[in-house]
Amino acid sequence: MDCDPAILDRLRQQKAQLVQQNAQLVRQNAELVRTVARLTEQVEQLTGEVQLLRDQLEQSQALNARQAAPFRRAERLKKPPEQHNKPGRPAGHAGAHRKARPIDRREVVPLPCCPKCGGGIHDVRPVEQIIEEIPPVKPVVYKIVTYRATCQRCGRVCSRHPLQSSEATGAAGVHLGPRAIALATALNKFHGLTMRRTCKILRELTGLDLTAGGLSQMIDRVADRVADDYEGLINRIRGSPAVNADETSWWVGGPGWWLWTFTCPEVTVYRVDRSRGARVVEETLGEDFAGVMVSDCLSSYDPATYRKHKCIAHHLRAIEAAGRLPTQSDPTYLRQWTLLLKSVIALHRLWEQRVLTDEDIAGKRVALEAWIDQLLATAPPQAGDARIRRRLAKQRPHLLGCLKDVRVEPTNNRAERSLRPAVIARKLSCGNKTDRGRRSWEILASLGATHHQTGRDFITFLADRVALAQEGR
Repeated sequence: MDCDPAILDRLRQQKAQLVQQNAQLVRQNAELVRTVARLTEQVEQLTGEVQLLRDQLEQSQALNARQAAPFRRAERLKKPPEQHNKPGRPAGHAGAHRKARPIDRREVVPLPCCPKCGGGIHDVRPVEQIIEEIPPVKPVVYKIVTYRATCQRCGRVCSRHPLQSSEATGAAGVHLGPRAIALATALNKFHGLTMRRTCKILRELTGLDLTAGGLSQMIDRVADRVADDYEGLINRIRGSPAVNADETSWWVGGPGWWLWTFTCPEVTVYRVDRSRGARVVEETLGEDFAGVMVSDCLSSYDPATYRKHKCIAHHLRAIEAAGRLPTQSDPTYLRQWTLLLKSVIALHRLWEQRVLTDEDIAGKRVALEAWIDQLLATAPPQAGDARIRRRLAKQRPHLLGCLKDVRVEPTNNRAERSLRPAVIARKLSCGNKTDRGRRSWEILASLGATHHQTGRDFITFLADRVALAQEGR
């Protein structure tokens, strides 16, 4: 049967529409497949970024709770194993061993028979050892009776006992002796123990019973007794031919304070001040300081008109940092500076060891001056090179100070070492709580460090200063 032409046209149109719709759906499906692929790739990328951010967050949290050096050093800053120093003492260094002391007591433990079965023994020979032991420490409690009277010419007078450290009586009449006071002070201010830890150690090892508050007040009184000795240290540091200076943050009941150190081979002076400016330097060393001040490149040291030498180790670290910049492709210019500065350190060491004479150093210094001028006259195109050139051009007068006086050290390592005990104490106690405590800390820590440098007994010194009999009153 023949179909109606109109129906056939309508069917053909519907078929064409279906074919067109199918093609459109195929294109939409292909587009959706591409979209899904793109979104899948983005999801994977975002997942990786999220994981990276999580790792960075964990690393940041770990860094905030990281331990002290050397574990806190970032991996990128650690030396590779092949650059590590060889363990053990350097060649030619004398070995260390316990020194033999005079024998106080001799004891013999016989061996008449086998200690296990009681049988006979033979080939008996002595085995000698020297043993140093601390017997149980128990405080010796003294009851001191002194007398007061009135002299017709001198007025009020009294007798003194060497163990007296105070005139207080009554409720405040129980005191510690001078050596006990000195030991407690040294544990806290020189060895860096906290107040409570000092009290605990004294109680466990000696039987002395102290409170943290009582110890703090006692230490303040000791600082008052030795304040003149601290001023003497300042006068001695002002007369030194070379002084190393450095500073670090401090705490006195809150942030915003700075701990300064001024040190030489025989003396160390600590100052705790709100300022990190040049005023502290000038107040400590004085206007007439004739020596050389060794420091880093902090601008606080610039206004002082003293002769100066800038730490070569700081310059070398700055050069190393400049060499790691991404724009640095040619290391030639920085290597020249590194070679020059390391040559300065090596020449000073040879001069100090008397391998080179003063005349030899003078000639070497002239050659180094010309080398420095040549490097500064160069205009390097790289950013890192330009940064180092500006830095060393600014410090040009202070680059070779250690080759003008053998007593001037090439680096500021001495000052940095003197700050380490203070930094450890800061980790434990955060610093000081009051201005009175700040003053006591700088006085007693300075005297303790100085006595350690000169090999003198800090405890004996404090005990002599604390005893009333030493005052001649």
